[in-house]
Amino acid sequence: MQTFDLETEGLRALNSQLHALKGQTNLTAWEIVNPKGAHAIAVGLDAPIDVTVRGSTGYYCAGMNKQATVRVAGSAGPGVAENMMSGTVIVDGDASQYAGATGRGGLLVIKGNASSRCGISMKGISIVVHGNIGHMSAFMAQSGNLVVLGNAGEALGDSLYEARIFVRGSVKSLGADCIEKEMRPEHYELLEDLLKRGEADAKAKPEEFRRYGSARKLYNFNIDNASSY
Repeated sequence: MQTFDLETEGLRALNSQLHALKGQTNLTAWEIVNPKGAHAIAVGLDAPIDVTVRGSTGYYCAGMNKQATVRVAGSAGPGVAENMMSGTVIVDGDASQYAGATGRGGLLVIKGNASSRCGISMKGISIVVHGNIGHMSAFMAQSGNLVVLGNAGEALGDSLYEARIFVRGSVKSLGADCIEKEMRPEHYELLEDLLKRGEADAKAKPEEFRRYGSARKLYNFNIDNASSY
């Protein structure tokens, strides 16, 4: 275990050391102490390593992650796992706005609540939120999965494309072109896997969720739908 004191050694030194771990490395386990809400912790990682941040973080923690597993033993500020490519990011606490924004792959797990615009413009990432999500979540979501064990705020899935949204609790309102859809056997199978990987299988069962997706009425411009664009 490599322990890095962010307060004494600084953010630039931390990210430089982590970026140097290309390909195979023996330095696979890292612990970051004294984060104190610093921004851009462990961004741009591209190695099969495990990083644990002991405390809460600021903006863009684990952004652009590839291959690595990053756990935040606290809460995360805006943009956690933004533009994530692969690997896993786990937040033990709450996450602020646009968690997992534009994510292209991998798994983001939020053990607490997520604020507004969770999964905005997601492009393949899977997000599992144990608590609630805020308004405009999955706005313009193109592909991937958003699983919410709690409730969803206003305008869920506004203008989404082919992303799948699963909500266990209530939905305050659906956004433009977002509708409830049938749960089929493949969706139960997918949910079972995501709940297990998201460390939520002891809290919820696939049968308790409802699925939401695109009505596909906004793919091409239609004058009859002009007010929805």
